[in-house]
Amino acid sequence: MDAMSDVVIRPKEMTIAATHEGSAIHVSVRDSGTGIVPENADKIFNPFFTTKPHGVGLGLAISRSIIEGHEGRLWASACSEGGTIFEFTLPIQPGES
Repeated sequence: MDAMSDVVIRPKEMTIAATHEGSAIHVSVRDSGTGIVPENADKIFNPFFTTKPHGVGLGLAISRSIIEGHEGRLWASACSEGGTIFEFTLPIQPGES
């Protein structure tokens, strides 16, 4: 929601989707915010890195740590029409629904 607060030229939209892919679940969260500045793309998951004036810079680092702790993967990419897509995969344990 923070990423979309400054957007005024297009609708503010967030889309969340989940799919089953083999032995994993794939979740994507797409927003129509300001996007990731290319020079920050490699830094956004680093602890204490933030572009927010009152941010601490721990949210994405903690999220990635939790997902990787469950043998998953978390990444981000820029949308061609503006905004960002955050995606993660998590393995599905046999016998779970």
